[in-house]
Amino acid sequence: MTTMTPSRKITVKFFARLREQAGCRQLILETSAPTPATLYAELTRTHGLRIPPAILTFAVNGRYVPADTVLVVGDCVVFIPPVAGG
Repeated sequence: MTTMTPSRKITVKFFARLREQAGCRQLILETSAPTPATLYAELTRTHGLRIPPAILTFAVNGRYVPADTVLVVGDCVVFIPPVAGG
C-alpha cells in the first residue's frame, strides 16, 4: 500500500530576482511539498527559479525558519534571495 502525501494550500511570495524569474509576485497553490526547501525545488521545475537554494533565506508566516521546517495548510512562504548593496 502506498502512502499519499497530503496536499496543502500554500501562499508563496516572490521578491527581487525571484519575482522576475517566476513572472509574478505571489502564487496560491496546492502542494504536497513538506518543507520550504522541497517547495522551492518544486518551483524551480514549474516556474523556472534559478537562484541556488543554498544561498536563500526562508520565511514562513513572517518568521525566518530553517529550510526543513514543516509546512501546514495556510502557510505563507517567502524565499529571500541575497541582497546586493552598493
